[in-house]
Amino acid sequence: MNGARWEAATSTGRPGGRASGSERVNPSLRATVITEWRGLPERKTRPDRWQSPAEVMPKLMQRLGLRERLHETEVIDAWSKIVGEFIAAHSAPVALREGVLYVRVLQPALHYELEQVSKSEILRKLKQRFGTKTIRDIRFRVG
Repeated sequence: MNGARWEAATSTGRPGGRASGSERVNPSLRATVITEWRGLPERKTRPDRWQSPAEVMPKLMQRLGLRERLHETEVIDAWSKIVGEFIAAHSAPVALREGVLYVRVLQPALHYELEQVSKSEILRKLKQRFGTKTIRDIRFRVG
C-alpha cells in the first residue's frame, strides 16, 4: 500500500493524525485506500453518462414514435383553421403516417372537390405551417 495515499486519506492537520467528528475524509479516496488495504481489485469507475432532459427527450420521443404522434395532434388541432369552417365540419383528419395525412370526408361531392380542386392549396398551407418533412401528401377517403 502506498503510504502517501494513506496519509492523504487520513491527514487532518491535527497532531496525532486523528479526525474529529466534524472532519470528514474524502469518501472516494477512503474507499480506494480500504480496497488497496484489503487487497481487492479496484473497481472501474463508470464514465459519467448524465444528459440533460433537453438532450434526452427528442431521442426518446423518436425511439418511441411519439414525435410523429405529436405532429399528428398539432395537425388535427389546426385542421379547421387551415381548411375553413365548412370543410372542417364535413371532414376530419384521421391519422398522419410517414408524412401522409389521411382525411375522412363525409360526402362524395366534397371528396371530389377536395381531391381535384383544393388538395394542392390545402397541402401548400399544411407544408407552410408544419414543414415539408411533417406532411408530404394528403389522402381523402369517403366514410
